[in-house]
Amino acid sequence: MIVYPQLGKAQFLRGNQIKLPQLGWLEYVKSREIPDGFIVKQARIVRKASGYFVMLTLECDINVPSPVSSGHPVGLDLGLDKFAATSDGLLIERPRFLNSLHRKLKLLQRRLKHKQKGSNNRHKLNRKIARLHQRISDTRKDWHFKLAHKLCDDIGMMFVEDIDFRTWAKGMLGKHTLDAGFGQFIEILKWVCWKRGVYFEKVNKDYTSQVCPQCDTHTGKKELKDRIHSCLECGYTTHRDVAAAQVIRNRGVSALGRSVEENACGDGLAGTGNSLVKSRKSRNKSGEARLQSAS
Repeated sequence: MIVYPQLGKAQFLRGNQIKLPQLGWLEYVKSREIPDGFIVKQARIVRKASGYFVMLTLECDINVPSPVSSGHPVGLDLGLDKFAATSDGLLIERPRFLNSLHRKLKLLQRRLKHKQKGSNNRHKLNRKIARLHQRISDTRKDWHFKLAHKLCDDIGMMFVEDIDFRTWAKGMLGKHTLDAGFGQFIEILKWVCWKRGVYFEKVNKDYTSQVCPQCDTHTGKKELKDRIHSCLECGYTTHRDVAAAQVIRNRGVSALGRSVEENACGDGLAGTGNSLVKSRKSRNKSGEARLQSAS
């Protein structure tokens, strides 16, 4: 990577060309026009498997306020069985980005060990493997952005667990964790929420799957094979990940000093240590009716 921290005041952009020190005028594919009022301050030349890319850093003297906590709150629970579950009952399947191309990648890497080191054939095969890795990475990132925008539709607040996903990557399911890219998705979701004016906050991750979101009762530890949450105290039954997402939502709203009813959600603040707040049965039925999968 080559960084040009100061491009100076001279004219260095014209059409689809950019003038860089010691390199002169270079043509590039312009993905979008530079908005009015913005000044290009820095340029980076990044080399990837598919070619060279120029990244321009823009500056503009404006003040962008942070989103305020208002509107419909949504809790988000991440996992490996389902990539994500929302407190509104939406279940999202986990796509296998690496597994879909793992067979082709394994074949290319097997051919690589038979190539002579330093040969042109080995160099060409290395570039082919690198392009395949970049294809997997670009597909994952594109899906993360689309999912983040979908989750931000018609909501005012987003709450997620405060998890260090690097510890997940060191476990037995590390390969699947890295393939899902949870850490990247959380950073993308945080940026999309800011861009679209949705309040974003992280909450305590402890015991989200061991508390009933309806009556705040500790239901005990669940095994990974147990995918249904069923409370013996209040009889509330739903998908395990949806129940955890509802607990996350309740904790986030409670930390703001509000109730879920004040935010037009209709459920109580269970899972936060508060007293039981009865919710409408029609809300529970409609929430379960919305259980669906999206890949």
